[in-house]
Amino acid sequence: MVTVDFQKIQIRPGDRILDIGCGDGRHAGDLAQMDGLTIIASDRNIHDLGLIRNRTEYLEDLDIRGDSLLAMTAADITALPFEDNCFAHVICAEVMEHIADDAAAARELIRVLKPGGNLVVSVPRFFPEKICWMLSEDYHHSDGGHIRIYTRKLITDLFESFGVKRWYFHFAHSLHAPYWWLKCLLGLNREDALPVKLYKRFLTWDIMEKPWITRYADRVLNPVLGKSLVVYFKKD
Repeated sequence: MVTVDFQKIQIRPGDRILDIGCGDGRHAGDLAQMDGLTIIASDRNIHDLGLIRNRTEYLEDLDIRGDSLLAMTAADITALPFEDNCFAHVICAEVMEHIADDAAAARELIRVLKPGGNLVVSVPRFFPEKICWMLSEDYHHSDGGHIRIYTRKLITDLFESFGVKRWYFHFAHSLHAPYWWLKCLLGLNREDALPVKLYKRFLTWDIMEKPWITRYADRVLNPVLGKSLVVYFKKD
């Protein structure tokens, strides 16, 4: 489930790209299908970094792996182990809502980005996220859960205060919002609940098969129900 629209940013051979808070490598894996890039996938969760290797092997089995270099490293978003101005692009998807010191994280992301480079940040959108909070206390009180809800203005003001400028935004994953509402309503750990099981099966089918009708429905519904807010910044 890729959140960032890579067609919106100009990715060129030779670019060095950081995917911070990469999880199991959904964005790093998408980038790895391109040629000539250096991709650094970074996360605090060592287990998730191991899953990226599995994803890479899967891409190779499908013969869609590009020749880009993909490296993995554990790192703290508030104290990145990289030099200033060393990445052409930085991707930070669904991470900021977990970070207590989000100002320190924003400052670090901008520090490692080259002037003229793109920083793409996605966070849960206010309205779908607020419903999750209202339906479940565990959703935002669990260990490693979401500790804040961003509005578009709040996330924009945070990053622009450190020297980048927003130039685009969009919403994504409208079809995923009802899944999380069901989980929050029935219990976050109730994977056995029939409505949750059926909807998860539908989402898995959609991700794997990409039928035109659900792709169309997702685009139409994103402005209203899109679960993720995706904001594109450029460093002066």
